[in-house]
Amino acid sequence: MGSDKLFLEVGGLPVVGHTWKRFDALPAIEEVVLVVRPDNHSAFDELAPRLGLKRPYTLVGGGAERQDSVLNGLKAVPAGVEIVAIHDGARPCTDEQTITDTLSAAEKHGAAVAASPVVDTLKQAGGDLTISRNVDRTHLWAVQTPQAFRREIIFEAMSAVRDQNAAVTDDTAACELIGQEVILVSSHALNPKVTTPADLPLVEFLLSQ
Repeated sequence: MGSDKLFLEVGGLPVVGHTWKRFDALPAIEEVVLVVRPDNHSAFDELAPRLGLKRPYTLVGGGAERQDSVLNGLKAVPAGVEIVAIHDGARPCTDEQTITDTLSAAEKHGAAVAASPVVDTLKQAGGDLTISRNVDRTHLWAVQTPQAFRREIIFEAMSAVRDQNAAVTDDTAACELIGQEVILVSSHALNPKVTTPADLPLVEFLLSQ
């Protein structure tokens, strides 16, 4: 992006401000833990008064790897909390129903993730960028966030990732290491992640709706 995408202004707030405010407004959320680079803590503290927050929040430092950051966040969760949701700060449009459905599925099954069925035609390419085969999309889903878990399950899963020196790109992959099934929860609305400048007009339109 050429800048910190979380603090790009969209619809009157930084991207991460919309994300934070959305979770803060949900009755199911008791507290928000933000895992943030230590040199960015002041920016989040300065943002907080603009959001009219209702829930307490805690800032913790990120780790060297994703699993380290998640573990840091889990350690900051208040005692007695049973269900945690892990969410990308750059995904500001997640609708309330998707969040609550994912939390409910995690409470019932132990782990759940918001996702959408893949609708594009998929091809596998060779090294020369020619198509080598079609990929059946019938059972393929694009995984998003929130990803919600019983607290003890995700703590065990992320500890296993760290102990095995494994590499994971999302938190559900950690569950595979401990044999924990993860339930897919179909997103009720578009749930894009800000990754490139081209994503911003779509995000701004969705937020305006």
